[in-house]
Amino acid sequence: MRSNYPRIIIAGERGGAGKTTVSLGVISALKKRGRSIVPYKKGPDYIDAGWLSSASGHPCYNLDPFLVTKEKILSSFIGHFGNAECAVIEGNRGLYDGMDAEGTYSTAELAKTLRAPVILVLDCTKVTRTAAAMLLGMMKFDPKVKICGVILNQVAGLRHEKVIREAIRKYCKIPVVGAIPKLRGEQFSERHMGLTPFQEHPEVKKAVAHTAHIAEKYLDLVTLWRIAKSAPSLHAMRKTDGKWPKTKAFSPATPSRLPAVRIGIIRDSAFQFYYPENFEELEKRGAKLIEVSALKATKLPDIDALYIGGGFPETHAIALAKNRIFRTAVKEAVDKGLPVYAECGGLMYLGEALVLGNRTYAMAGIFPLRFSLEKKPQAHGYTIARIERANPFYKRGTVLKGHEFHYSAVCLSKKPLKMQFAFKMERGEGITAQRDGICFKNVLATYTHIHALGSPEWAEGMVQMAKEYSRGRR
Repeated sequence: MRSNYPRIIIAGERGGAGKTTVSLGVISALKKRGRSIVPYKKGPDYIDAGWLSSASGHPCYNLDPFLVTKEKILSSFIGHFGNAECAVIEGNRGLYDGMDAEGTYSTAELAKTLRAPVILVLDCTKVTRTAAAMLLGMMKFDPKVKICGVILNQVAGLRHEKVIREAIRKYCKIPVVGAIPKLRGEQFSERHMGLTPFQEHPEVKKAVAHTAHIAEKYLDLVTLWRIAKSAPSLHAMRKTDGKWPKTKAFSPATPSRLPAVRIGIIRDSAFQFYYPENFEELEKRGAKLIEVSALKATKLPDIDALYIGGGFPETHAIALAKNRIFRTAVKEAVDKGLPVYAECGGLMYLGEALVLGNRTYAMAGIFPLRFSLEKKPQAHGYTIARIERANPFYKRGTVLKGHEFHYSAVCLSKKPLKMQFAFKMERGEGITAQRDGICFKNVLATYTHIHALGSPEWAEGMVQMAKEYSRGRR
């Protein structure tokens, strides 16, 4: 078993400091040099992860301490590292930002779990010597977090850069591994507090190549590589945690000896929010995954269950509404008992319609719900849901940890919504009145996104329902 896992975490002093651009640039520039890089993303994120995957040519895995236990984070990190030469892990928000004053579930806590060197991206807008003070404070705030290098971002010019470099060299004594000036031109458009998904970007390769150019021109890739190679052996974790984490259970190559079932995945530019770990956990339990597009397909494939993830159905409302034949196929399959699990955008697709301004676009019509798009987030953050009522996929009493982030809202009439909700939200908003997980026949739809490593009940329920539906058709 290998013990050396070269790795760095790219963090920021705040959200929007430039972590994603730097992470993409480092990954794509190292890949150009022939290095094999495996990307990871901290935080409940699909969009940045999609870009990191596109840059590396490798699936990007999620390492989130709220969604997944420490032991499983270690196992997933090691199990997915494979034959890569280095891991680049993008943090989220500020380095020490978590759910509370203690920084619970922060990027800093992940860095300590993985014993990973941290490269801090520091926004230098309108500061000089103060940049060193901010950096020194972050270095001393938690000595167990090893900040091993800093990248200066938004540098105004050579004089500005020189003063900051000298101050950091004098007071902080860690290397400045890059200085990125204020750049003209925007390669990455934004939507809803984040980047536009790469699936919707007109020139993905050009955008990624642009970040590689930035990294090659402004970053010290040799020193960054040296820092990554200096990461301590993870074998030392045995001394602190009592045992070496089991990695085989999290290997993508683990074969299944169980009878195969066929699970459809609606996956296109409208629905692209999926964790690769969720797919792997379904496959390990005997599922064969069949992808289908709600934008282009004219029928459902021969499947035993259907999984509809999140995304941006609102930006594809016209195409989704026009594909009436596919919407009808989904509704007919549901009426025949097809098990369906839908998250966020998938929930919206299963409603009656999307209401965008003064226009209404028909959706699948499984639930008597209409969804509007608001100007502000309707829910944003981690969720905790307790299963209180009967549903197709979970046992009563199960507690799920997930996350929700959406601008859509249910257009409720003055009459009470008389539908069955399986989830009681102990944290988070849900669909309405702290209720989530709406049910109809063998369908469960929710605003809560689930990570399969943190909630194994999800994959077990999906495969079990698929088996039962398959047996019923024989």
